[in-house]
Amino acid sequence: MDIKKILLLSLFLLTNTIHAQKNIFKIVNDYMLSHTGFEEIIYVSINEQKLFHIKSEKIIQSYNISSSKYGVGNKQGSNKTPLGLHKVKEKYGEKTPENGRMIGRVFYGDIAKIFQDKTISKTDDVTSRILWLDGMEKGINKGDGIDSYKRYIYIHGTSEEGRIGQPASHGCIRMRNKDVIDLFNGVSIGTFVLIL
Repeated sequence: MDIKKILLLSLFLLTNTIHAQKNIFKIVNDYMLSHTGFEEIIYVSINEQKLFHIKSEKIIQSYNISSSKYGVGNKQGSNKTPLGLHKVKEKYGEKTPENGRMIGRVFYGDIAKIFQDKTISKTDDVTSRILWLDGMEKGINKGDGIDSYKRYIYIHGTSEEGRIGQPASHGCIRMRNKDVIDLFNGVSIGTFVLIL
């Protein structure tokens, strides 16, 4: 490939990247108009199966994720991923080793077997880190029968890493273990999380 073709390809990729980032910022800013003063947000795109960590209108990191295999929804017992604005209410696993399996948000010493293929775990493991989400919109993700916090909606690590990038969870946002540790270390309790 000659230098002209390389430059044109680079320009095309850069233009698409800038266009994609502007779309992300527009989506987030349009939704957040009534929440002035936010400097940081986690944006989860269900369609793209991606999570974007945004600070000061810059994407500082993006990760592939898995949302619910049952689709989106807010009903208790539906196993669907809730939409709308949330915040990180609690964080767990700071001292849990990578791939450590947690039960009830507690690490008891068990290291999960991590599947890099399409294997479905028999135990639906929650691994490495947990960011527990609290819905902020009454009637959408907060309130009787639809409350994200009471539904135990987390961003967490999984043993099914080979299924990341496609809907595969039971309502939570799953991430690769290294990625969820990275995100956990970079965000604080109270950080906004927008799922659309």
